[in-house]
Amino acid sequence: MNSEKRGPGFYVLTAFFVLFVLFLYGPMTTIFILSFQGPNGGLTFPMNGVSLRWFENLLFEQQAVGDFGGAFSRSLLLGLMAMLTTVVVSLLAGLAFRRRFLGSGPLFYLTIASLIVPSILISLGIGLAFNVLGLEPAWYSSGFGAHLTWTLPFGLLIMFAVFNRFNPAYEEAARDLGASPWQTFAHVVLPIILPSLIGVGLFGFTLSYDEFARTLMTSGSFNTLPLEIYGMTTNVTTPVLYALGTVTTLFSMGVILIALVMIAVLRKRRARRLAG
Repeated sequence: MNSEKRGPGFYVLTAFFVLFVLFLYGPMTTIFILSFQGPNGGLTFPMNGVSLRWFENLLFEQQAVGDFGGAFSRSLLLGLMAMLTTVVVSLLAGLAFRRRFLGSGPLFYLTIASLIVPSILISLGIGLAFNVLGLEPAWYSSGFGAHLTWTLPFGLLIMFAVFNRFNPAYEEAARDLGASPWQTFAHVVLPIILPSLIGVGLFGFTLSYDEFARTLMTSGSFNTLPLEIYGMTTNVTTPVLYALGTVTTLFSMGVILIALVMIAVLRKRRARRLAG
């Protein structure tokens, strides 16, 4: 049994982690609690009763301000568009970068450069470019492109790491057994990297669904959900705003949970196939 005493670094890191958890989940917990205010409750503590009034107001009543349904549907569609595009392009790029080609280095750095550029500058630049070209910015065009500048670099980095560790012996064995390149990809490569592709899709969806800065100047006349929530902070005086925050947070966590379950199922199936 290891009886070595903890060093001071352990306690410093522990304190840092505790503060991190408080800063991350403290505000979320506060909003979650206040969303259950009573019918006469306000935006701050103390609680004035407990009820589901504000969830009913959010889901079943017409709001005086804000278009929750429209904003949510736009964010959902935009997130799905970004997710599918990020998965497909990241997969193809990962396959392409398995072999060196002319200009691969500069292309790689140009692709991930958007991660270090301030998001608001990218949003402003895309919005100005559309205006110069005489095009109307919209969430499904300029907004979609702005979101890809955020989601694609993460997807590419994940797939590059996956293929960097991928053992080509699996493909060589499939080819030795007479498999065509497409059969090798569909029956050997894809099942192995599928959990990683789900992770890329999860990244793409959640990053797009929650993105604010890169949507600010590119969404056109219709808000996405983050923009709608931001606009509501200036004119909503009831806990319905907290109810909206709780619902959207639970939705995001549900998406993550579904993705984790899918990955776990795929890994179990793969383990069974290898064992059989």
